[in-house]
Amino acid sequence: MTTILITGTGRGIGLELAKQALAKGWTVYGSARRPVTEPEAQICTHPQFHELVFDVTDHEAVDAAAASIDRPVDIVVNNAGVIGPDRQSTADMDFHGFAHTLTVNTLAPLKVAQAFTPHLKRGDNPRLVTVSSAMGSMSQAKSDRVAYRASKAAVNKICQALATDLRAAGICVIAVHPGWVRTDMGGSSADIAAEDSAGGLLRVIENLSMADTGRFFGWDGSPLEW
Repeated sequence: MTTILITGTGRGIGLELAKQALAKGWTVYGSARRPVTEPEAQICTHPQFHELVFDVTDHEAVDAAAASIDRPVDIVVNNAGVIGPDRQSTADMDFHGFAHTLTVNTLAPLKVAQAFTPHLKRGDNPRLVTVSSAMGSMSQAKSDRVAYRASKAAVNKICQALATDLRAAGICVIAVHPGWVRTDMGGSSADIAAEDSAGGLLRVIENLSMADTGRFFGWDGSPLEW
């Protein structure tokens, strides 16, 4: 049976990933900053869902969560993220908000990877997946939401480095772009439902092999430029 750990399962894409993974019969460890109590979540009462309550920016809490799991983990999905501050243009930057965006979107995925690498090394076909964004691609020259774009460009580079360092351990490391998704972050005008994005991401994750490590994929499996 596949065991997956997903950060940020309190809402949005993370919640939908957890729901669909449970529907596949997988064991799911899901993290959120506070207990998920919304009835529509429909995951916390599932016998194969294990809730982990921690903030991904709290490194001691991340280590404690990892220490609480005494079993192999086959898949780790770094999903928790923020869109960044209201002011994030090159002409008008909320630098405190920029730093927080980097802390959540860039540093936290690396910490989660470090904490759960020992579990992945014991897993079956281990995969480390970070939900990034095409907005972080260096092939794009757009200047809106600079803090968010920079944080995703930086985490993409971390994914490349992790892929290099974990190759010998047989751990496949990739980044994925979920698309423009109708969530609290993406807004109501986005063109992809969270259910569709999550379903596509899980299909990508299920079919990964070491031939894919170090790559960047769209939610539909299309290859993307770094």
